[in-house]
Amino acid sequence: MLGITHLRHISLITPVLKEQAEFYEKIWGLDKVSQDEQSVYFRGAGPENHILSLHAGEKRGLHHIAFGMVDKNAVDRAAEILASKGVKIVSPPGYLDEEGKGYGLRFVDPENRCIELSAWVEIHTSIWNKKNVDPVKLNHVVMNTKDLDMITDFYTNVLGFKVTDWSEHQMSFLRCNRKHHSIAFNQDQHASVNHIAYEVDTVDEVMRGISNVRKAGYQEIWGPGRHGPGNNIFCYFQDPGKFVMEYTCYLETIEDESEWRARVWKRVPHLMDQWGIAGPPKPETRAAMGGEPDPGWVEVKALV
Repeated sequence: MLGITHLRHISLITPVLKEQAEFYEKIWGLDKVSQDEQSVYFRGAGPENHILSLHAGEKRGLHHIAFGMVDKNAVDRAAEILASKGVKIVSPPGYLDEEGKGYGLRFVDPENRCIELSAWVEIHTSIWNKKNVDPVKLNHVVMNTKDLDMITDFYTNVLGFKVTDWSEHQMSFLRCNRKHHSIAFNQDQHASVNHIAYEVDTVDEVMRGISNVRKAGYQEIWGPGRHGPGNNIFCYFQDPGKFVMEYTCYLETIEDESEWRARVWKRVPHLMDQWGIAGPPKPETRAAMGGEPDPGWVEVKALV
């Protein structure tokens, strides 16, 4: 086991950096931590240094996903394990040159997604600028995959995640702590970002978030509703960069690891939305979540 503790942040490449940054700061509820001409970093109400970073690029895609580790020794040990399993490390263990600093490494998974493992990242101790919607942290990310079994095997047997649930043979929900899932994979025609979920404290905040987004001229693309797998409340939107994101709360917690057995959920309307309000996603919503084919990490991304 590598000893991954939690999901830290996601970094995205966007051709509309300014518009997307304004959306997350002025509408979505995040606070800007730092910015330059090529990138913007955002924090949530929690102590994590940043939960989202946006980087200018010609085509939208994933820059990297970051997970936490306990300390420097855990990062160094992870590097040894990954190397022994033939995993390509694109940035060896070292002190990070990014917002929040810390010590970490980056590698690519079998579909060329860049994954960061880090420790000792600076945290926020200042008082949060409270709003009527306060995204606390990144709750989970969902990625599209060309090979569900292969990628699930890699994240469990190499990285140490556990399968919490399946949505038939269409999705796998993977956890690295007691939360139902930190990352999930959806079978599709190509690898890409499916959606990104931001955690708020209550259903009231989800509903106020819907109001905020509507007032800004955007419309939800799925929800509100309550999922079967994870039992969480959800509502999905699309940002100016065409990425799909979600307000969510009340994600299921695994109380007894020794007793948990992965369930297989049928893909039927009343389990996609237990409330029966949202129903299954519409074709245009599924198309938005499918995104565009993402070739993954290339050397130019290391310079972004």
